[in-house]
Amino acid sequence: MSVSAEGAEQVGASTVGLRVDGLSKAFGGTRALHDASFAVERGQIHALVGGNGSGKSTLIKILAGVCRPDAGEVEVNGRRVAAAEVTPEWAHGAGLGFVHQDLGLFEDLTVAENLFSGLPYPRRGGRIDWAALYGAADRVLDELDVGVQASRTVADLRASTRTLIAVARALRGREDLHAGALILDEPTARLATAEVERLLEALRGYAARGQSIVYVSHRLDEVLAFASEVTVLRDGEVAARRSAASLTPRELARLVAGREVAAAPPARRAAAEEDGARPAVLEVRGLDCGVVAGCDLDVRAGEVVGLAGLVGAGRSTLLRALFGAERRERGTVRVGGRALRRGDTADAVGAGVGFVPEDRAGQGAFLELGVRENLLASQLPAYRRLWLRRGREDDATAAAIRDFGVRCPGPEAELSRLSGGNQQKIVIARWLTAGTRLLLLDEPTQGVDVGARADIYALIRAAAERGMAVLVASADADELLELCDRVVVLERGRIGAQATAGELSHEWLLSNVYGESLAEERNA
Repeated sequence: MSVSAEGAEQVGASTVGLRVDGLSKAFGGTRALHDASFAVERGQIHALVGGNGSGKSTLIKILAGVCRPDAGEVEVNGRRVAAAEVTPEWAHGAGLGFVHQDLGLFEDLTVAENLFSGLPYPRRGGRIDWAALYGAADRVLDELDVGVQASRTVADLRASTRTLIAVARALRGREDLHAGALILDEPTARLATAEVERLLEALRGYAARGQSIVYVSHRLDEVLAFASEVTVLRDGEVAARRSAASLTPRELARLVAGREVAAAPPARRAAAEEDGARPAVLEVRGLDCGVVAGCDLDVRAGEVVGLAGLVGAGRSTLLRALFGAERRERGTVRVGGRALRRGDTADAVGAGVGFVPEDRAGQGAFLELGVRENLLASQLPAYRRLWLRRGREDDATAAAIRDFGVRCPGPEAELSRLSGGNQQKIVIARWLTAGTRLLLLDEPTQGVDVGARADIYALIRAAAERGMAVLVASADADELLELCDRVVVLERGRIGAQATAGELSHEWLLSNVYGESLAEERNA
């Protein structure tokens, strides 16, 4: 079925910006989507939530025309087609715009070059007409109220501005915002709290002008504050459709997980006072590395310490320097009293340091390998010195899958076939089973559903109870409040305010982490 002239004439008559009807898709014997349906009114912000493996990504790929479904129909502004006939060209022509978590921007290019990437640049006399290009880009930015110059290099922009550039690229060429729908997949996953609000404020403005928005997020508080309607996917099916006003975060978490999600137990809080009597596992003195300057930091056995700070404050740089993935310029790092060599990850691992990076797919996991290889990646030399290598590997893998609640077909399953939450459990389990003394975690639950997040928190707390020292960098205030015995704020690479669990609150974090950002001008 194709778009008919009659169908095209219906555009503008319908109050629905986007409707999906009966979408189904199976990959081999695995059902990814089954009879999924929902509708988004014009000017409505409609949240799509669900656990890892719930079918959200498959649904988005179908709408983008890069995954062919087995059944179903798609309607955009009255134009209705069989979902199997949706192509990237049709989706773009119908007015569907997509912003993915990785944004897909070229950081070394200008805003204008990114806005018009994939399109022919205006030319004059056989050469690119840069004045015309920047003028066209400025008009798009002005129309969408993105306060940035088209000549700026994307790498120099703050995180929320980059996301707005990706939104502007998705909406370019629209005659008005009543056409089509904007579909955002985890747009705030990498943003700090103040940056999130700046982005959401802009998106609310687009919705007020008639733009239909489909908002995919694992941040349930954010979903309920931002969206008017919520559709919950679970195991490939629509488990619930509710107004956001009718739900509490706990009720939404239960719908997403399909079970009650327990609140964090108070045991870690009670133990916080004991940390001062425990030996320091990590001792950092005068560390300089990139933006990080003069860092002094201790983390004690059994202590979970959070690293807070704005984007670019140096949280990831500090963790990478401690692991040896970035060479520190000066300063000392000791783990268990042993001085670590600069820029030597093998030395760090040998001292008992484990690191779970922010970029799980690119740096933390071997997606093309199986569950067994990923779980034992840091221990394979030890296993392979044994005669009964395979038997020991099998036993260790089975125990880890069981103990860490990993849902997978078996130890040979390719990691890329697992949900993000299960992938992250495996990456964390790799270090928790390797005799690790100090665990470094960079955004450990980014892009992870609420059920897997609770499981990961439990794993981290249990490791700390056994005496492991944990240093976790996170832009998620709720995560820091729930997990940490102490939070340290990084301010432009330097250690700033600190607070113990009893002193921590959202207000403290907002004041000490985001206060300066909120006062800054918004045109950067």
